[in-house]
Amino acid sequence: MSDATIVLLTLGLGTYALKAAGPVLIGGRPLPAWMNRLTDLAPAALLAGLVATSTFARSGTLVVDARIAGLITAVVALRLKAPFFVMVVLAAAATALVRSLG
Repeated sequence: MSDATIVLLTLGLGTYALKAAGPVLIGGRPLPAWMNRLTDLAPAALLAGLVATSTFARSGTLVVDARIAGLITAVVALRLKAPFFVMVVLAAAATALVRSLG
């Protein structure tokens, strides 16, 4: 058996064990209240981190450029309860406008 096959099998078994650990260890018991709150907030925090990373990072450095105008425009449109499509178009237009000026 080659080294690559051993690594793949080990990683596959490890992944399966991690995925199976939750249902096996917790079973039918309810989660504690603090963990329910954490799981409710985790997707928003992960999305915010993804947006911040893709907007302000380039090659491991902090960059503030035209993309911030699009992000600010999207936030304002979101606060004004604009439809998603309108928010995306406005954010793209703001980013394009700042890029064309600079």
